[in-house]
Amino acid sequence: MRTSRLFAPLLAAACFGVTVGTAAATPGLTERIVSDPATGIAIYGYDPVAYFTDGRPVLGRRDLEVEWGGAAWRFESEANRAAFLSAPEAYVPRYGGYDPLAVAKGVPAAGHPLLFRISGDRLYLFRSPEDRDAAADVREADAAWPKLRRQLIEN
Repeated sequence: MRTSRLFAPLLAAACFGVTVGTAAATPGLTERIVSDPATGIAIYGYDPVAYFTDGRPVLGRRDLEVEWGGAAWRFESEANRAAFLSAPEAYVPRYGGYDPLAVAKGVPAAGHPLLFRISGDRLYLFRSPEDRDAAADVREADAAWPKLRRQLIEN
């Protein structure tokens, strides 16, 4: 079981890569939180708290799932679920999981759960390694997000 947990992010990356090239590249046209269009699972099943506690993406468990903000969130542990429920806004990816550089341009482009950065106690997801490397300042995204967020239909 331990070995499969190590390979899970690689498998998810391979699956996500196929999906990103097709319909999931634009989930932001209707969602305020990036989630799997088929399941409604936020950030494709990754535990949002684990980015902070483990410093890396970790897949959550189906039996540790909660509904928040119109999406289902999964967690690796009871402790992570409790932490999320006590302060969800602290753990939800900034801009609902959309890439900050795309948000700055007014475009909802889903971030990839394996391409992340924690900055200023906030989690950011990016659609490409190039975007992650280029995103030094989120002020433009902060300014554009309220308008873009209003355009997204809440689930």
